[in-house]
Amino acid sequence: MGKRSSQRKSAKSLGTNDDDCVSSSSADMSKLTLASGTEAVQQDSSLDSWLEALYEKRGSTREKALSLIIEAFTKSLQHQFVEKNFVTLLHQYLHSIKRGSAKEICLAARAIGLLAMTTNCEDKAHELLEESICPLSEALKSGSEISKISHIIECLAVITFIGDNDGEESEGVMQIIWEFICQKTGSKSKLSPAVITTAISSWSFILSNAKGWCLNSKNWQEAVSHFSTLLEKDDRSVRIAAGEALAILFEIGCPKIKKDYADAIQQLEWKILYQVEDLSREAGGRGSNKEDLGSQRNLFRDLLKFLRDGSCPETSMKIGGDLLNTDTWSELIQLNFLKHFLGERFSKHMQENELLRSLFKVTLMKKHMSSGEKKLQKSQFASSHKKMTRALNRERNSSQLEKSGHFAARGSEW
Repeated sequence: MGKRSSQRKSAKSLGTNDDDCVSSSSADMSKLTLASGTEAVQQDSSLDSWLEALYEKRGSTREKALSLIIEAFTKSLQHQFVEKNFVTLLHQYLHSIKRGSAKEICLAARAIGLLAMTTNCEDKAHELLEESICPLSEALKSGSEISKISHIIECLAVITFIGDNDGEESEGVMQIIWEFICQKTGSKSKLSPAVITTAISSWSFILSNAKGWCLNSKNWQEAVSHFSTLLEKDDRSVRIAAGEALAILFEIGCPKIKKDYADAIQQLEWKILYQVEDLSREAGGRGSNKEDLGSQRNLFRDLLKFLRDGSCPETSMKIGGDLLNTDTWSELIQLNFLKHFLGERFSKHMQENELLRSLFKVTLMKKHMSSGEKKLQKSQFASSHKKMTRALNRERNSSQLEKSGHFAARGSEW
């Protein structure tokens, strides 16, 4: 009875105003510090109430609770809350996946992905993956809502990337996603370009980190051949995603080419080279989204250069005071996918999320300095520069004296 009462109370609280959680003081630093601490406590209290609301029978209440939890997890890392409530969170998210509406499933799938990113424990991340694969794959079979399918596929990609430590699950998840890339002939419902694009990007994201999944020459050729056909599609986003997938496949290379496949693979590579060259200089007109034309040209120019001389595009992104650099296709695909998944909060997560930083194969360069440290460094440099200038002046004067003495001595010899 007590739990039901608390659940009702938490459900009612979802409709209340959260303005009380924000401090109105602005002048006194001590008040600001106190307000910050109070806000953190109130945030934990809110998360507890939203978690309890996931037990409610009313679907709209669970949907709102999931939305608020997602917002909190996206804005800042909730390590302590996850540490205390990991099992409960995962159980309730999966319950929403199994029994919720299409909207609730979308929210729960995103929440599961954020939960995987937030846990600091590899064992928990792997447990999450093992527990989630079956419910998520079953949810893909029911219904054809574009948003639901896309959210589930992205969720599968994230939890596999983070939770598959030994590569055992990657191949199975990639096969699940592949069915949405290579739709079987005679299928009743035709997949939308948005779903195909999401599936390709997610498949490539897992492949970029699938240490235990070894491609043989046959399935490498099949994948490359299918992505080559997708380069002919009218939708530009599909062509771009297919190009990125081809980039990773060619970066990995075709393993152990058998004589039976050698000629076919060589012909396929030449065909793709011509396709990529055409797409790198496309004048427009194909595809409805004209804004992506520049992105397509840039991608296929980089891919064309890579296919010709093996040079990968190098990128640099500012993360706080640091620079995040990529110099392989795998790193670039990882960066683009995680930026898409986390949105504008990607930079914050990369600065503070140790698990994400350890998994993300990019070195953070350049130590971040505060304004005070920068002033100190500038002052030290100025002082050092003055000392060096004085030393050089003394050396120069001494050298000039020696030279003048030497010339004077030589003059006396004449």
